[in-house]
Amino acid sequence: MAGLEGRAALITGASGGIGSCIARRLAESGVRLALCGRDAEKLQRTADSLPRGAETLLLQGDLLDDAFVRGCPGRAAERFGGLDILVNCAGMALSQPFAETPVELYDRIMALNARAPFLLMQAALPYLRQSGRAEIVNITSVCAQKGYPLQSAYAASKHALAGMSKSLAAEVYPAGIRVHLVSPGGVFTDMVRVARPDLSPEGMILPEDVAEITAFLLEHRTNAVVDQVDVHRAGKEPFL
Repeated sequence: MAGLEGRAALITGASGGIGSCIARRLAESGVRLALCGRDAEKLQRTADSLPRGAETLLLQGDLLDDAFVRGCPGRAAERFGGLDILVNCAGMALSQPFAETPVELYDRIMALNARAPFLLMQAALPYLRQSGRAEIVNITSVCAQKGYPLQSAYAASKHALAGMSKSLAAEVYPAGIRVHLVSPGGVFTDMVRVARPDLSPEGMILPEDVAEITAFLLEHRTNAVVDQVDVHRAGKEPFL
């Protein structure tokens, strides 16, 4: 097991709950961070919350802009002299009956939750191939394996990301690049409050919990590989 000191990571959704917590946790381990987010003020707030001396690059832009997305890995690699880690955390949720879901919203969710990670991973691969310890962590959801009422568009996007990740993992493991899936249930974030207003914050998974799991995957690079981590709330029955 080797430390993460000096590694370079690109994190999307870094202005949001889970992404900002992952950024703080990795910064504590000495990772240099390219933080990608749409909201400049929130992105700066994440940067300001990092440990003193953390080396950061702020990449403010819209993940629906293909040119911006494709340029992020190169900008990070240019700043840090390479890229070792990509964390796809940005996402959009929707709680709406299937029959009432506008195709425009479906397209937007698919573009943000599946297309943007696709483009980012494509653009990042040339740099990751040059790293001796390359990792991709895709934050999906329990909806990547299951289907819930009112979640059809969101579930479709997360199933797409999960399937894409599994295929990519099989392609790049000979090059020493590892692709991990972290699939949490209800995490207490603004996005989940919108998607699942029926859930109470009490007993829910915290963004910090997901950050610890992500850090564990990255810090424990051994001969034992964890492909996927499914995470559920403590109050929910196991293996359901």
